[in-house]
Amino acid sequence: MAEARLPKGSGGGPVAGPELAAPEAVRTRTRWSDFRRAFVSNRLAVAGAAVMAAFVVMAVFAPLIAPYDPLAQNLTEKFAPPSAEHPLGQDELGRDILSRVIYGARVSLTAGIAAVAFATVAGTLVGVVSGYAGRWVDSVLMRLMDVLLAFPSILLAIVIVTILGQGLANAMLAVGIVLLPQIARVVRSSVISVRERDYVEAERAIGASHARIIFSAILPNSMAPLIVQATLALATAILDVAALSFLGLGAQPPTPEWGAMLTDAFRSGFGVFVNGQHAILFPGIAIALAVLSVNFVGDGLRDALDPRHRR
Repeated sequence: MAEARLPKGSGGGPVAGPELAAPEAVRTRTRWSDFRRAFVSNRLAVAGAAVMAAFVVMAVFAPLIAPYDPLAQNLTEKFAPPSAEHPLGQDELGRDILSRVIYGARVSLTAGIAAVAFATVAGTLVGVVSGYAGRWVDSVLMRLMDVLLAFPSILLAIVIVTILGQGLANAMLAVGIVLLPQIARVVRSSVISVRERDYVEAERAIGASHARIIFSAILPNSMAPLIVQATLALATAILDVAALSFLGLGAQPPTPEWGAMLTDAFRSGFGVFVNGQHAILFPGIAIALAVLSVNFVGDGLRDALDPRHRR
């Protein structure tokens, strides 16, 4: 039987075949690509991100997008229905509703983001100290958080605004205080689960300070649940600020804030239900869309950052 021979190269040895390239998924798969793939595959999250991006554009470029001055009045066209000149109609003072909704995105989003920023910074501080220190420090701080959680959120916000005084700034602070315990407990839970990991023990073994351990080992590995909770808290903040403004405790007239727009329309009397339904419909739709879109984004982030959902 003839012996099968391998082809020889110029040196007499067998010719080496081409090296097999690593599979594309192996060569390019990173933590960021996994996150992006998981987030993009969630259609509701992508839709929510698109709606939120539209609201952000409205807020940033409100003076360029709004067709009219949101404070300009025309009492002769009170509760005028939607038309070519005023696509969303006019309110109880003849102001253009579309312009006020656009400017309202700036006020409502700014208020919600400011409240969440305060709650995130303060809540992270409380959660890290509580989770890392443990013992009596943990007990005292968490009991204080439990006291805040014992009250309904909107009722606690109303009490705080009543003490501090009416106004949008005080409403933002009140909502931030209401959201603080939720973020603090999430951060505490994450810190407790991380503080006994091997890499944290390694930091302790080399004599690292508590501050270095917290900022280099514990806090970076606790960011995923914090990001998700802060995103979901933004929806609550927008809704609570609008509720306080609706009750007359937040933004004051003539500020074009979505909740204040609703209460301004209702104050005009029974006529709003007869001729001015659009004056309460469109601000309400804006609030609902903003809250839903933020919730969809938060759910998408939660799934994308959870390793159990990665493929």
